[in-house]
Amino acid sequence: MNILETINELGKKAKDASIKIRVLQKEKKMAAYKYLEKNIEKSADLILSSNKLDIENAITNDLSKPLINRLKVTEESISDIIKSITEIKNQPDPIGRVLENWERPNGLKFSKISVPLGVLGVIYESRPNVTVDASCLALKSNNALILRGGSDSYHTSKQLVNIITQSFIEANLPENIIQMIPTTDREAVDHLLAMKDYVNVIIPRGGKSLIKKINEKSKIPVIKHLEGLCHVYVDKEADIEIAKNIIFNSKLRRPEICGAAETLLIDSSLKNKALELIEPIYKSGCVIKGDDFIVTLDNNFERANDEDWSTEYLDKIISVKIVDGVVGATDHINRYSSNHTESIITENEQTFMNFYNNIDSAIILKNASTQFADGGEFGFGAEIGISTDKLHVRGPVGAKHLTTFKYIVHGSGQSRP
Repeated sequence: MNILETINELGKKAKDASIKIRVLQKEKKMAAYKYLEKNIEKSADLILSSNKLDIENAITNDLSKPLINRLKVTEESISDIIKSITEIKNQPDPIGRVLENWERPNGLKFSKISVPLGVLGVIYESRPNVTVDASCLALKSNNALILRGGSDSYHTSKQLVNIITQSFIEANLPENIIQMIPTTDREAVDHLLAMKDYVNVIIPRGGKSLIKKINEKSKIPVIKHLEGLCHVYVDKEADIEIAKNIIFNSKLRRPEICGAAETLLIDSSLKNKALELIEPIYKSGCVIKGDDFIVTLDNNFERANDEDWSTEYLDKIISVKIVDGVVGATDHINRYSSNHTESIITENEQTFMNFYNNIDSAIILKNASTQFADGGEFGFGAEIGISTDKLHVRGPVGAKHLTTFKYIVHGSGQSRP
C-alpha cells in the first residue's frame, strides 16, 4: 500500500470512528483522560528520549533557536501536558447542549443542539504538545482526528500518539479516534487537503508559509491562524510601572510564541519616558529596532524599516515606534496587524473604547500582557489553535468551538399551508 492509499485508509477509519463517537458518553471520555494522565507520566522517559532524537536532528538541520525552543520537551513541559489534560477533562462537555429553544405561533417547537464537526485534520510543525492538546480537545468534542505533525517533531509526536492510542484502548473507546499520518513526506499534506469525503475541517498550526499553502490548496474548510503580529500601545495616560511590566512580559516571557508582542507603540507625549519603557527588555537581551526618534536614544538601537513593522520575529527582537495618540496607534495596527492580539496600556476607559472600536483583531487587552492570548488562560483548558478568521470561530479555539449544531423541530401534526 503506497502512502496515498494509506492516508485514504486513515480517512475512512476516521469517518467510521466519528460516527461511533457522536454520542460517546461523558463517563467513557473521563476514563480515557485518566488513563492518558497516568500513561503520559509513566512514559516520561520514552517521551524525553524521542524528543532528544528530534532535537539532535533539528540541530543537525540548523533549525532556528526559536523553533528548537518550541520543539523541546522537558520534565516540566511533560507536567504541563498532564495539567492540560486535566484542565480539558474538567471542562463542561460541549456536546448535546441546548443552545436555544423557541416556539412559533403555529405550535412548532424549535431547539438548537450542539453536535460534533466530525473529522478534524490538524497540521502542525514543531510543537509536540499540540499532539496531546488536539487529541484531548477532539475527544472532548466527540470528533475523530487525523494528525500530521512536522518532520521536526515527528519522533516525539509519534511516541505521544502511541501513548494516546494505548490509553484510549484501555478506556474501551472505539478504534481510530486519533490517528497520525505515518510520514513526513509533504505530498501527504496535499492529499489530506483534498480528502473532503472524509475530513470536515482542517486546522493548521505553523508558520506563514504553511498557512498560506494550506489556505490556497485545501478543498476543505480551514480554521486558520495566519500570524501573531501582536502590538502593545502605551497611551499618554498609562501607569508607567504597569506599562514596563506588561512590555517585558509581552515580549520576553516566551518570545517564540504567537502571543508575544512584536511591536511597541508609544504615545508621542511620552517621548521622555520611552527609554525608561524600553530599557528593561533591552537589558535582558532584546534587540531594539526603532523609528527615527527611538534610534537616537541609544547607539545600539537599530533603525527599523518597513519590513520590520510587518515581521513576526518569534525571537528577542522588537520594533518600537512613536505614534500620535490612540489614532496613530490604531492607524499603525490596522495597517500591519495580523488581527491576532493587541494590548493598550491606559487608565482612560474612553481611550480604551476608542482603541477597541477601531481595531479588528480577535483579542483586545487593556492593561494586560499579550501572552494571555492562550486557550488555557481563557479557561478553555487548552486550544487547538488561535483563529484570526471570523468564521466560524475567532481567537483561541477550545473544545466548545469544535462543534456545530442541529435543529430539532417538534410538531403535533402541522402541515405548511
